[in-house]
Amino acid sequence: MRRIQVLRAGFPEPEEMDTAVSHAVLRLVAQGELPETLRLHRPAAVVAFGPRDRVAPGFDRAAAAARAHGFGAIERLAGGRAAVFHPGTLAFSWAVPDPSPREGIRPRFDEVAAILAEAIRSLGVDARVGEVPGEYCPGEHSINARGRTKLAGVGQRVLAGAAHVGGVVVVEGSDRIRDVLLPVYEALDLEWDPATVGSVNDEVPGTTMEQVERAILEAF
Repeated sequence: MRRIQVLRAGFPEPEEMDTAVSHAVLRLVAQGELPETLRLHRPAAVVAFGPRDRVAPGFDRAAAAARAHGFGAIERLAGGRAAVFHPGTLAFSWAVPDPSPREGIRPRFDEVAAILAEAIRSLGVDARVGEVPGEYCPGEHSINARGRTKLAGVGQRVLAGAAHVGGVVVVEGSDRIRDVLLPVYEALDLEWDPATVGSVNDEVPGTTMEQVERAILEAF
């Protein structure tokens, strides 16, 4: 069994701090100053925009729409399109030392998606790996419920010496995600189906944040 250092601290203010901390951990792992590290925390309410979002003509309107709904607007550490974090979600970032990180991109995606699906299934959810047609921030390594709603998304970033695999698990508050993404995705001119937004609590009512956190840690 490999040993993974676990960090559970969140830094919700200022809104850019959580991403900055994950980036710092990635750099330290790449430099050999930290071991393989998993960070799991409850984030502030933010919409995290990807590189393609930030060059879209409607980006300024999208960021303004996020703020109007009580969400900060930040840059994602990993790729992908706009994703939502809020206190009803669990954010994770896994920093892995790797001398050839690009060669392991696909295996890392496969591994993390399998870990998350296993964790969520242990809570009684019919959790599967795969993109739901019409989902927000689409990706083949999304975790869905029953093939109908998205529960978690996964992104990745590599630099010399290490890789970062991160994302978010929606425990509760799927309505908040739906409400903020309607104007944000409209501003970015992105098509999606709001009905694809889900949460663990939608599937198994009464599931607590602590139960989800424990299941993820055990699966890792």
